[in-house]
Parts: sequence; structure tokens; C-alpha cells
Amino acid sequence: MDRISQEHAQSLIVRAIGIALADYRGRPICISVCDADGFLIAFARADGAPVRGIEIAQGKAYSAARMGVSTTEFLARIHRENIAPGYFCDPRLTALPGGAVIRSNGSPIGAIGISGLTSNEDQAIADVLAGG
Repeated sequence: MDRISQEHAQSLIVRAIGIALADYRGRPICISVCDADGFLIAFARADGAPVRGIEIAQGKAYSAARMGVSTTEFLARIHRENIAPGYFCDPRLTALPGGAVIRSNGSPIGAIGISGLTSNEDQAIADVLAGG
């Protein structure tokens, strides 16, 4: 499998909502799943999730896919190298934690972005889903 399937993307969304319900008192989140190039495959906005989370979740998934690392790792690189995200000439990139690369047999097949909780909570959910 060199691309994430629609079925896989939808299953990640269902799992993300389940995690938010079970581990984060059902606080509403937005979930975005994209392919390895950063193009949207599936998206969900839980009831009550803020509208701003739509673009944020999509930006996190896109950024993880395009940079090939989690958005937390991207943020660390920006700090370590003292550069702005604009350095990469892509206005869609964000270093907000909550994006993770999805791999199959070590190769990237897509990415997931979570928005709606704290940045650390968003990243924790994304990492769990990207890892399994």
C-alpha cells in the first residue's frame, strides 16, 4: 500500500472521535486525513467543534505530510534552526502540534491532523492514530 485508502482514513476518524470521547471527556475535535502529498482524503468536525478547527486540522495534516515529520518535530526544527515557517515558501505549513505522518512498512502513506484540544492533546491523539 503506497497511499492511504478512503477506508483507512475513515477508520482513523472513527478512532479519533472514540479517543476524544473516552480520554478527553468528549470534547469536540476536528480530524483531517490526507494522502502523502498533503491532499485531503477525509475530514470530520465533531458536533460543537469550533469552525476555526477545520482549517487548523487540515493544516496540521498537510504540514506533517509535506514535511515528512510530525508538526511537533517541525516546530522543534523551526526553534532549533531559528527559522520562520515562511522560509519553506509554502503558506499552508503550520508548526502547531497535532499533525503526524502515517506510515506503512516505513514509508509515508498519509498524515493526520487533530484540532480542538490543547496542542499537546491534539498531538497525543495524532501520534496514537499514526502509530497504529
